[in-house]
Amino acid sequence: MFSVSFIWELTKRDFSERFAGSILGSVWNFIWPLVQLFIYVIIFGKFMGGRLPGNSEVYAYGIYVASGLIPWSSFSNAVGRSSRVFLDKKGIISKVQVSLPSMPVFINLSESITFVITLSFLFIVLAVTGPRPDFQLLLMLPFIYYLQQLFALALGTLAAIFTVFLRDLGEVVGIVLQLWFWFTPIVYISDILPGFAQKALLFNPAYPLIESYHQIFVFHQYIPVKKLLVLCLLTHALLFLAYYCLRTLEKDVRDFL
Repeated sequence: MFSVSFIWELTKRDFSERFAGSILGSVWNFIWPLVQLFIYVIIFGKFMGGRLPGNSEVYAYGIYVASGLIPWSSFSNAVGRSSRVFLDKKGIISKVQVSLPSMPVFINLSESITFVITLSFLFIVLAVTGPRPDFQLLLMLPFIYYLQQLFALALGTLAAIFTVFLRDLGEVVGIVLQLWFWFTPIVYISDILPGFAQKALLFNPAYPLIESYHQIFVFHQYIPVKKLLVLCLLTHALLFLAYYCLRTLEKDVRDFL
């Protein structure tokens, strides 16, 4: 059965067990985001001299990279880990009559906690380096992240279903995510791409999400609302498809595990 308390318990366990056995334990969940931001903002921007075209700010490129990589990490980790969640949790699934649709949810929640922690550190960096994001643009941030992780949930659930029947699919998902990363302007700007590649970006569903983060944290301009609305429709259609497939194939999934 679908239980909120059960999902939350799995989420807490997943978050706390990432560094289980280490001396610092859960403290590493805070250390890693700090290290990542130091690399993105200080190393890329200050020491390596990375610059955004038309922007003379020393830390602008580092913040550009950080504001793209932080949400991408949350999205890609949610999809990649969800694709194997039925296999990884088959011990629980075989012993307890749990709702299969709830399993990818706790992965998303766990990654969301990491996202909030890392983003909080980014806000601290922005407070020090400036300029600060526009408050009206920040109001869109929860919706953008909700849409992003809902999209990840739909893709992750679909991948999880078929990975049970075709175990190699888990590796394929990892390769696709790696290629997808480089096809999305996260560590580079879209203007450097040739014309045909810029047109192809219109078919990249991750592009309006990353573009929105860049607009909020770097360029301080309006987000691509029309592109996000199209992605919203696509996301809900995929989510419905994922739920339908899981309900249809649930017995087979349990048998194959």
